Amino acid sequence: MTDLDKPGAAVEVLTGGDTRGAGPRRRRARPGARGRGVPLPLLVPALVGLAFLLLPLIALLVRAPWRSLPEQLTSPEVWQALQLSLICATAATAVSLVLGVPLAWLLARTEFPGRGFVRALVTLPLVLPPVVGGVALLLALGRNGVVGQLLDSWFGITLPFTTAGVVVAESFVAMPFLVISVEGTLRAADPRFEEAATTLGASRFTAFRRVTLPLIMPGIAAGAVLAWARALGEFGATITFAGNFPGRTQTMPLAVYLALQNDPAAAIALSLVLLAVSIAVLAGLRDRWMTAS
Repeated sequence: MTDLDKPGAAVEVLTGGDTRGAGPRRRRARPGARGRGVPLPLLVPALVGLAFLLLPLIALLVRAPWRSLPEQLTSPEVWQALQLSLICATAATAVSLVLGVPLAWLLARTEFPGRGFVRALVTLPLVLPPVVGGVALLLALGRNGVVGQLLDSWFGITLPFTTAGVVVAESFVAMPFLVISVEGTLRAADPRFEEAATTLGASRFTAFRRVTLPLIMPGIAAGAVLAWARALGEFGATITFAGNFPGRTQTMPLAVYLALQNDPAAAIALSLVLLAVSIAVLAGLRDRWMTAS
């Protein structure tokens, strides 16, 4: 039996023979201790960064036409843009759910060659400039596009510069948010429940529908909210692929851009609506992202 095999020998080696500080008696950092002694070279740029992010939002609130806001929001042009934006964003979210949840399951639960490359392609719209996405949609689904010419000649379906085109453009930029959220939730969920259901005779689809789907529902809800908010604020791909026609393709971001040239008060009113939606999204996701660990 060596000296290190004796009880307490390792503690004596690590503490130099002084074991008074070993054991359960351990000083805990007092609450608020982490906030003390912030280095000035870190504090100053942090405060400048905070002011940089908050100042435009404060300016929007300060310059808002609060007295005429109800009138601005009830005007026919603004109401058309609001209504169209809500309808198209909801439809784009539905498309993202129908297509994105199975895609997330495929990326999280199956092994196939090139899965990493497919995942990179799925997340590409997150970093792709929206205008480039709109051009890509035109080349794919336009009347002379790779697939669009077949849709036009075979079925008489034309997507660009229509309300359906708005939904397509918003789905293209919003779906990756849902896929990433659901895939992360699927990877965190224990696959043994799904495997146990299949061993009891359930098909993989039944196991997904009855076992996995209820487990990942919070992730699906969070991804759907993010996708809806992203679709509601989409501008570049929408104006490139669907145009800016009032009552047909003019959503709130497009209406803000147009009103800023002719009626700044209406532009501010619409911007406040989009700001309120963003705050509501953050409030709805506070338990997922905004709680300290």
